[in-house]
Amino acid sequence: MIRIRELFCATAAMVLVGIGATFADTAPKMKMTTPIPDSIITPESLDTRIGKLNFFDGFPDDATSEKLYDNLDFMRGVDAFLNAMPGASVEALRVGLASQGADNNQTILIFENLMDSHSLFLTGNTESIYNLMWLDTKAGPLVIETPPNILGMIDNHWFEYVGDVGNAGPDKGKGGKYLLLPPGYQGEVPEGYFVLRTSTYGNLFFWRGFLENGSTATAVANTRKFAKVYLLSDADNPPPMKIINTSGKEYNTIHANDFHFYEEVNDIVQYEPNEAYHPEVLGQLASIGIEKGKPFAPDERMKRILTEAVAVGNATARTITFKTRMKDAYYYPDSAWFTGFVGGNYEFLAQPGVRYLDARVLFHYYATGVTPAMSIKRVGVGSQYAGATTDKDGKPFDGGKTYKVHLPPNIPAKEFWSFVAYDNQTRSMLQTDQQFPSIGSDKKDIVVNADSSVDVWFGPKAPEGHEANWVQTVPGKGWNVLLRLYGPLEPWFDKTWKPGEFELVR
Repeated sequence: MIRIRELFCATAAMVLVGIGATFADTAPKMKMTTPIPDSIITPESLDTRIGKLNFFDGFPDDATSEKLYDNLDFMRGVDAFLNAMPGASVEALRVGLASQGADNNQTILIFENLMDSHSLFLTGNTESIYNLMWLDTKAGPLVIETPPNILGMIDNHWFEYVGDVGNAGPDKGKGGKYLLLPPGYQGEVPEGYFVLRTSTYGNLFFWRGFLENGSTATAVANTRKFAKVYLLSDADNPPPMKIINTSGKEYNTIHANDFHFYEEVNDIVQYEPNEAYHPEVLGQLASIGIEKGKPFAPDERMKRILTEAVAVGNATARTITFKTRMKDAYYYPDSAWFTGFVGGNYEFLAQPGVRYLDARVLFHYYATGVTPAMSIKRVGVGSQYAGATTDKDGKPFDGGKTYKVHLPPNIPAKEFWSFVAYDNQTRSMLQTDQQFPSIGSDKKDIVVNADSSVDVWFGPKAPEGHEANWVQTVPGKGWNVLLRLYGPLEPWFDKTWKPGEFELVR
């Protein structure tokens, strides 16, 4: 009789399970049985965005386990893209600089004749003289001697801020001697240096010199005369510097958006100390096979999952950047102009201890160079930026159409202002028939209105009579734009001056 009752109960349980009940609904009442809150019970069957999931009293069946682990690896692959992208961006810069010979502490790549669209750099400009180096502190502290009148910064291998040099740094633009100390350095620190500490061995160092009367000559001469990097141990007999002009050179410095992305990140993990980055992110990387001291060799299943994950991660970052849902990204109500430092914080902290994740993604997918000098209010010093990916109606820019933008009188830039057009795909300078896809106050023939305002046109052909104030675009190609203000003035910060919106010329 007892056996028959057990069979009956089991049969009833299976029927109930089939209609979504849980085992707890049908289990016999025991001496210690108490009511269990529904909120902590896992149903026998769940319909989810990844398909149907089945459990026997909370225990997953084989198909469910496989499905969930595939999804977990996929999610961590996407998170790895979004969270480790800053590092991948620096690693791509390291590889790009090395391709031109800057693979040691004594080589400077300089754009003597300015950067043009041949070189692939995230949102570079055409108005300042870029100088780039890769600094490696593995052999010990590095002495850095800087030229006068530059804007420069050092960011570590994970694209975190180390320090400013030049006009926004402690030398105040006079030039100075800096000492870059490696991770965990405990040795003596001599006097006479501005001291910077980095958490990674590898570091990106770049600075910008400025045009004088339209010429690069002074900035280039200052680099050649004053810029030096050498080991502190070689201070009595520094090795000579090598300077390579890369203006017009074709090379890439942008991280991959395919499976190679994970290989770029793995290179950082293998080279740098674990203490240099966030344990949570390193844990995400370890969960997909990127772990210090171990080969990154995903099997066919994991490689298939990561290939899809990087595609979704890239698509997500691209959407956050070009069609952001962050309301505080925009400078003005009902405007297309957005900031790269959402929240006004170079560490992307929404509040102390809270990372603004989408803000970090937007910046690092779109731009390079992390420094407070670009995010905080410093009237007349440093630089400020406003980006736009759409016209005033929220429509993406079409390279086959013509747009006009108006800059009101008294443009608030002590040094200069400029527009540069970028390719949506590469986020690098738009490649057109113009060597420099840009226009600004340094352009000698630009037409300025009687009230000091300026009108600029973007389109495939120059509007008749406005050739001097025109930037070319490419039919069938999307583009975006950055407005730069070097030496930004108070009307920019208090928003009493604002740029016009892009209007489609019909």
